[in-house]
Amino acid sequence: MEKVVLPAIRRTVTGKKVGALRREGKLPAVLYGHKFEATPILLDLHQTMLKLTGLTSSSLVTIELDGKEHAALVREKQKNYITNTLLHVDFQVVSLKEKIRAKVMLELVGVSPAVKDFNGVVVNGVTEIEVESLPQDLPERIEVDISNLATIGSSIHVRDIKLSDKVEILDNLDEMIVIITGAEEEKALEETEGEGNEPEVIERGKKEEVDE
Repeated sequence: MEKVVLPAIRRTVTGKKVGALRREGKLPAVLYGHKFEATPILLDLHQTMLKLTGLTSSSLVTIELDGKEHAALVREKQKNYITNTLLHVDFQVVSLKEKIRAKVMLELVGVSPAVKDFNGVVVNGVTEIEVESLPQDLPERIEVDISNLATIGSSIHVRDIKLSDKVEILDNLDEMIVIITGAEEEKALEETEGEGNEPEVIERGKKEEVDE
C-alpha cells in the first residue's frame, strides 16, 4: 500500500469556535497515544477526505507535525451524514516497535457454487476479528474466499483464516464467518431474529464536537 501522509499544524482553537475553521476548509482533529501527549491539530479537509477514502481502522497513516512524522491509526471519525463531510478525526499514535491490538474487517470475495447451483443463501457471522501485531504488519482487511463453499451447510470459521506469522488472531477460532444455508433455513433464521434489532453504530462522534 502507498504511504498515506497527512500534513498537520497545531490547533489552538477549541470548542464551538472550530466551526469557523471548518468553514475555511479545515478539519479539526486530535493526535494522542501511549507516551504521546494529546495534541489538537488541523488538517486540510478536502485532502484528508480523499486520502482516508477506502482506508480501514487498521490502515496505517502518517501525520506530519512540526517537522516530525508520526505513525497513527484512525480511531474515530465524526461525520455530517447529510453532507457526508468529516467533522473531526481521532488519530492514535503508535510505535512501530511495539505490538498493538486492532479490529480488522473481513471481506467476502468470490462466488459460492452452492449459491449458483443449489440456490443457497450466504449468511454472515462475524464481520471483523481482533488481531495483534506490529502496526506496519496489520492487514487493512482480510479477504475470505467463499468460492470453495460448494454445498448447502458448508461454512468458514475464524480458524480457517490464513495470515502472516507476524499476525496473531485473538478471537475465538470457532467463531463462524459465513455459512451457506437453504432458502427455507434462511427464512426460519430471519423469523427467529425478529424485527426489533437495532442497526449497529459503526462510527459515533463525540457530543461536544457535534455541537460545535
